[in-house]
Amino acid sequence: MTDLEITAAAGSEIGRRYRANFDVVHLSEHPLLAVVADGMGDGEGSAMAGRTTVDIVVERLARNADKSAIREAVAVAQRRVGEFGRRIGELAGCTLTVLAQAPDGLWLGQIGDSRLYRLRGGLLELLTVDHTMAWLGAVHGWYPFDSPEAAAARYRLTRYVGHPEQPEPDVVHIHPQAGDIYLLCTDGVAEQVSYQRMLEILGQGGSPRRKVKELLAQADNAGGRDNATAIVVEFAG
Repeated sequence: MTDLEITAAAGSEIGRRYRANFDVVHLSEHPLLAVVADGMGDGEGSAMAGRTTVDIVVERLARNADKSAIREAVAVAQRRVGEFGRRIGELAGCTLTVLAQAPDGLWLGQIGDSRLYRLRGGLLELLTVDHTMAWLGAVHGWYPFDSPEAAAARYRLTRYVGHPEQPEPDVVHIHPQAGDIYLLCTDGVAEQVSYQRMLEILGQGGSPRRKVKELLAQADNAGGRDNATAIVVEFAG
């Protein structure tokens, strides 16, 4: 990691549906710590869950970024968000995707349906799994991807911060290479910007800031049906 140069940018837009932005984003580059969270719904529990979870993750991983720290941070967030939801008597929850630099590479933490993509050698890959019934349905052929059943199942999360069972995140180790481009995003980007358009934007020239701006503009042009948040991280030799 020491021989790779990192450049990154982040952005978030409210969109046209909600009265406020319930996405939360954090980006620091030295060392890299990129975090996106997406509050569930548009209430007090949504706002608390996203902000609290990101604050906990940033505080814990700033000291030590590894798989144990990610699991510990999510566990703490699960307890605090769950307690808040019980206290107010309504849903409090959020998704979380985090990419953290460590001496031996990158650690990815994932819970919910925000995403991490990687562009390497012209191939744009999704490195995360959506923790939703829609994902399970698509994998197992329960219903066509573009069916009404699939659309409804996208809102049925099997794991998230604030879940009553306090599920653990997926944690994956990644070895970045020179030329890699990573995109962390909430579903306001993933659901509104097509794979092909995402590939075109990430693969074009220009800075990460320009790419973030174009991704968010594409989400708005597609209808702005949700808060939209993106972080683009590029590695150079």
